[in-house]
Amino acid sequence: MFTLEQIQEAHSHVKSGVDFPAYVQDIIKLGVRSYDIYVTDGHAEYVGLNDYRIQSEPKYEALNISNVSNTEQFKDDLEAHQCGETDYMTFCKHAAQTGVVKWTVDTDTMTCTYYDENENKMIEEIIPAK
Repeated sequence: MFTLEQIQEAHSHVKSGVDFPAYVQDIIKLGVRSYDIYVTDGHAEYVGLNDYRIQSEPKYEALNISNVSNTEQFKDDLEAHQCGETDYMTFCKHAAQTGVVKWTVDTDTMTCTYYDENENKMIEEIIPAK
């Protein structure tokens, strides 16, 4: 089973969205099947085999999540982040401003899905190979 320390070590190599695909490959090797990141405070819930689950502590002061979703603006913000133009905290602030409540990474389907407060999919992307 994986630990939060192992996940944090893998995440320490992520400087921008450019590094995300390599990070996903690293956590797959640890046994992570999926995880949710909650934008409000950055805590994560990780799931492994046999429904093994661990949860991280909040990563930052609570952000106010807009109750109005703006998928088009979020697409632009996401693209900028994936190109390395923003750091993680800026990305989280943009997500909150555009109504993203959480995102789910599924390592089986290699997708990352962003959800609004009503659990509606705002964007679903295929995670590229490294």
